[in-house]
Amino acid sequence: MRLHANAELSLKRRRLLARRVLVEGWSLGSAAAAAEVSERTAGKWVRRYREEGEVGLLDRSSAPHVVANRTAEDRIEAIAAIRRLRFTAAQIAETFGMPDTTVSGILTRIGLGRLGRLGLEPAVRYERGRPGELLHIDIKKLGRIQVPGHRVTGNRKVHAKRTRVGNRGRSLGTAGWEFVHVCVDDATRMAYVEVLPDEKATTAIGFLRRAVAFYRRHGITVESVMTDNGSAYRSTLHAIACRTLGLRHLRTRPYRPQTNGKAERFIRTMLAEWAYAAIYRDSTERTATLDGWLWRYNYKRNHGAIGRKPPAARLTELNNLLGSYS
Repeated sequence: MRLHANAELSLKRRRLLARRVLVEGWSLGSAAAAAEVSERTAGKWVRRYREEGEVGLLDRSSAPHVVANRTAEDRIEAIAAIRRLRFTAAQIAETFGMPDTTVSGILTRIGLGRLGRLGLEPAVRYERGRPGELLHIDIKKLGRIQVPGHRVTGNRKVHAKRTRVGNRGRSLGTAGWEFVHVCVDDATRMAYVEVLPDEKATTAIGFLRRAVAFYRRHGITVESVMTDNGSAYRSTLHAIACRTLGLRHLRTRPYRPQTNGKAERFIRTMLAEWAYAAIYRDSTERTATLDGWLWRYNYKRNHGAIGRKPPAARLTELNNLLGSYS
């Protein structure tokens, strides 16, 4: 039994108090004095023990049995139905003209406080069995660094150079973007990354050739690649390059980035541990640290999805399993 924090009587003492009055014939005042409680409290436990037995000695909820302004059950069912359509609590509150806090409390109580994958089909997870059987390729845009921003330095007076003039005569920044091309092996999670100036088809093809050569140096023969539906990957030049390299090219379904999820997850790790992990003077300094971080990722950093091993150890394990070594 879970007693109230301020309860004077344990279950045993409540039982003793009630039996003294009902069985041994003590007066209510004497039993209350012996238990060091008021006669009102003693009378409550005696009455409960007489009417309900042992169960009557347990603590009860102090919540009222009837709440005048409680939300009706049919309204709660309607809120749940709309929530399954992935409406937010604020949208539901606006629809029914209810306070946001009331709707949020109802959603939490019925277990729909967080959307998660509610209303979506279950995630289909897969992993190729051979190194090089499938490479995941993607591109991440990063803002080029000219000077550290005010969020880092606290000085709003330091700005990047503005030498470009827009249509309305306003001076515009010249920083622009860098494009981080990433490639991850599905079976081992061995990764290859380059920072390039654009995401054109010719640039993507050059990256693909160098990535294939990188994996070949590690004893991995690439068989196929998976990309999204970006213009570079839909181009005829890219298709010719894949045929020349003997690669099968797979593209994700539109608006389904989770199909290429291993590349997406690698990008999140890369941003957290490299791109945004330190204060860089400029983009050149940030790019210079990439090789060191990538070496640590491939050879030292334990990966949760492959048994807490680094990708290089997983590669050795799979090669031994497949009989690549004598």
